[in-house]
Amino acid sequence: MSFGKVLKLNTGATIPEIGLGTWLSKPNEVESAVEIAVRNGYRHLDLAMIYRNQDEVGRALKKVIPSVVTREQLFITSKLWNCSHQQGPAEAELDETLKQLGLTYLDLYLVHWPVAFEPGNGLSPPHPTKEGEAHLDLKTSLVDTWRTMIKLKETGKVKAIGVSNFTIEHIKGLIDATGVVPAVNQIEAHPVLPQDDLVAYCKQVGVHITAYSPLGNNFVGKPMHTENAVVKQVAEKLGATPAQVLIAWGTYRGYSVIPKSVQEGRIISNFKQVALSEEDYNKITAIKVGKSERFNIPIGFKPKWDINLFDEELEKTATNKVNIA
Repeated sequence: MSFGKVLKLNTGATIPEIGLGTWLSKPNEVESAVEIAVRNGYRHLDLAMIYRNQDEVGRALKKVIPSVVTREQLFITSKLWNCSHQQGPAEAELDETLKQLGLTYLDLYLVHWPVAFEPGNGLSPPHPTKEGEAHLDLKTSLVDTWRTMIKLKETGKVKAIGVSNFTIEHIKGLIDATGVVPAVNQIEAHPVLPQDDLVAYCKQVGVHITAYSPLGNNFVGKPMHTENAVVKQVAEKLGATPAQVLIAWGTYRGYSVIPKSVQEGRIISNFKQVALSEEDYNKITAIKVGKSERFNIPIGFKPKWDINLFDEELEKTATNKVNIA
């Protein structure tokens, strides 16, 4: 089992240290995965409209509430998608999320990306004149969207609000304009993308970090970090799996971590926490040689998002920058 540790948010609520991610799961896999996870002790579930599987999660929740857990024992996160950054669409999407899940509230609602799409033409609206590109809404600023999120929190349908994939500059912009500090910033974080400056800034201003893709990411054609020789060596020493070691690296740094799996054995195994010594933590940290390596960069998506979010080399050709305020 996990260590059962929970971490405090700036709202006073707590978030379980280990959660189940549901990204990149095929149709009809998530219902079973969520049920297995909750029956085996998980209490933190990470969801999103764009994952297109919240209805499956809803079916799973009906199987475990209240027979296995009460609603109050679960911490459920979902995310506002890019096509709903404007006030009317945002509330409609939140209502649709709650309907799909069969719930009356979310514990945490995140702005999924610091990018708005033009609303009213599906989740991935095509650009009217540029083939292969998404239709960006460059008028709606991050601050506009954050003000909408603040209003959504006031409805009682979400207990806390936060962001995902936001940089220091993006978060500063929200706080400077509204005085409301996000409860969470969910980011890609693993040993070759430690994001030390962002992590330090979030700690300074009271924003909790949730790490996604803690094991790396296998949709970019590169080996998972579970294949790394140093990770395997530490795992063997601890009698653990490489995945358990990588999850422990994240929790050592103070994150909540949301490994994704749909395989029963791995779901259960990922929840069995191990503790890293400082020596082992430093060994894992040292696998990053040279520049950080980010796997999730939207300018490389299909359709392409023509916008520079992180100032990565791949994004230098982007025409647009984030409209913060």
